[in-house]
Amino acid sequence: MTIVRRMTAEDFDFGFQLKAQAGWNQTRDDWRRFLRLQPEGCFLAEHHGQPAGVVTAFVFGPVAWIAMMLVEKSLRGRGIGRALMEHALAFAENSGAKSVRLDATPLGEPLYQRLGFTPDFPLTRYGGELPDRKIGPPFLPEANLEEAAMLDQAASGADRRRLLALLWKQQPGWGVQYEGKLQGFCTARPGSQALQIGPCIVSEHALENVGVRLFQEAFERSAGQEVIVDVPDANFAAIQAAQAAGLTARRPLLRMTRGARTSERPALIWASSGAEKG
Repeated sequence: MTIVRRMTAEDFDFGFQLKAQAGWNQTRDDWRRFLRLQPEGCFLAEHHGQPAGVVTAFVFGPVAWIAMMLVEKSLRGRGIGRALMEHALAFAENSGAKSVRLDATPLGEPLYQRLGFTPDFPLTRYGGELPDRKIGPPFLPEANLEEAAMLDQAASGADRRRLLALLWKQQPGWGVQYEGKLQGFCTARPGSQALQIGPCIVSEHALENVGVRLFQEAFERSAGQEVIVDVPDANFAAIQAAQAAGLTARRPLLRMTRGARTSERPALIWASSGAEKG
């Protein structure tokens, strides 16, 4: 018998066990951020009284994001993943979401298709150890959070101010301005295996070199470290910049939606927030 209940901080150890099985990159700070962002949207499945899987659902007005869908490897194939997803979908849709979105791994994609998700666009995770060639202190200023949130909404189609505020609290993002107006921003956060770069968003009016400059700043700040970055496959300039820094393709992801399509614009997304945040 499988039941699904709300996740608490006491479940973090089990969540860490699952993410280690999957080889994912989250830290305890990430898990704390999930609970702060949407405490009523974080769920744990129990199978015959034992922890068996987790999932999270974050609602940003009419758009929801599902993430961290993980099932204990020895218990897969018993309907636990579907039970978690159905619970998360019900929460998202009962909260007013018209679009429910996620980044699918190849392992999870068949389940999501059966639940009515359809493809939007592919992304690729790039990663590698950056050369230890830091030249000097960072040179781009901190980006204004409200301006960054407006750019992010124009690119993602969702008002994610609450998410960005939590990311800024951990590590403020940096930005490029022109004539007093923010043209793009980027941030990064530590992971258990690598520094995650993103989100990195540019204005629709920004020149291509704005994204390049934001990436260069990210690489400068991260010199000598292992980094990962999730880039839409259609953003060729971002891919070239990542490859020029020595990063190579690690794994494919597929952005998918159930329900109404959003106004997301991949050309403005140089780096996603990561598969667990969109």
